[in-house]
Amino acid sequence: MMQYTESIEQDCKIRGVSYEIISNGQSTTIISEIADPTANMDVVKLQKAPKVAVYSPPNQQPWDDAVTLVLTYAEIPYDIIYDEEVLTGKLPLYDWLHLHHEDFTGQYGKFWANYKNQAWYKEQVRISEETAKRLGYNKVSELKLAVAKKIRDFTSGGGFLFAMCSAPDSYDIALAAEGVDICSQPFDHDAMSPGAAKSMDYSKCFAFKDFTISSNPYEYEVSNIDINPYKRQQQVKENNDFFTLFDFSAKWDPVPSMLCQNHSQVIKSFYGQTTAFNKHFIKSGSLIMGQSKALGEARYIHGEFGKGTWTFYAGHDPEDYRHLVGDPPTDLDLHPNSPGYRLILNNILFPAAKKKKRKT
Repeated sequence: MMQYTESIEQDCKIRGVSYEIISNGQSTTIISEIADPTANMDVVKLQKAPKVAVYSPPNQQPWDDAVTLVLTYAEIPYDIIYDEEVLTGKLPLYDWLHLHHEDFTGQYGKFWANYKNQAWYKEQVRISEETAKRLGYNKVSELKLAVAKKIRDFTSGGGFLFAMCSAPDSYDIALAAEGVDICSQPFDHDAMSPGAAKSMDYSKCFAFKDFTISSNPYEYEVSNIDINPYKRQQQVKENNDFFTLFDFSAKWDPVPSMLCQNHSQVIKSFYGQTTAFNKHFIKSGSLIMGQSKALGEARYIHGEFGKGTWTFYAGHDPEDYRHLVGDPPTDLDLHPNSPGYRLILNNILFPAAKKKKRKT
């Protein structure tokens, strides 16, 4: 709800957005209805549009990113930044940061087994190794750890962090593996540290604990945080694959209420390099906002770190059930009311909200 202006009405007409013009008396009635203690509603004022950054490589890759697709569709301006911008201190210029389909462990998404002879994979490795060397790091994994720590500082200082697909678990793993070489020979040209799998420091992680890293270069997983996709496919098929959002109290839990606000509480599931988070490896302080209870998996989780927050959303594309390398990007004009994409946009609205003073 906002004050009427002719320009806003014109924007709505041009973009096909439904709207209704109401009187001051009607708006007062609506606010009174929301304030009723028995109504699970609350007024949230959006004060300032956040400055948005997407952490994404500038070079061409054989996959798209759901967040950049929906940012473009919703006409939300954003800047693309990558390793050099992060390491030279550009993050404090932004309020909200999205981590593109990324592997912070330095293992290039474990694509080596299937795609090592592809031109795009070779180019990704070449550019990454050259960037690491140019910025003073011996290995790509060391470069990515430095970036991960800068992102940690950004979040701790009050930033809003959002990540999807392979970024959430690989980010936490990179933090936990500080000082340990967890990359096998095909990824960094030398062997892993002895006992690497037992050397994780889970206290450094945002969301996950007690996981086991994958030391097999042929395995398309960085750890067991992700639900095993082969076992999962035996349990559920596309036509009955859903997860549900929790119904939070808008008056007492405004943050998760905003992040889960949707026109559907049941969301179609979708695969990704990280499809879902195994609930056994989620820290008790992490808030599970969306889950498939029958499968024991979490899809949408949230937490605080320092003065900031993080939100992790599993899967690659909410409107492409099994998005494969080389598949064309989703046309969001065909999915204007996508509940799965709506969750992404909630995370961009969230930083614009005025923070309420705590009672204690």
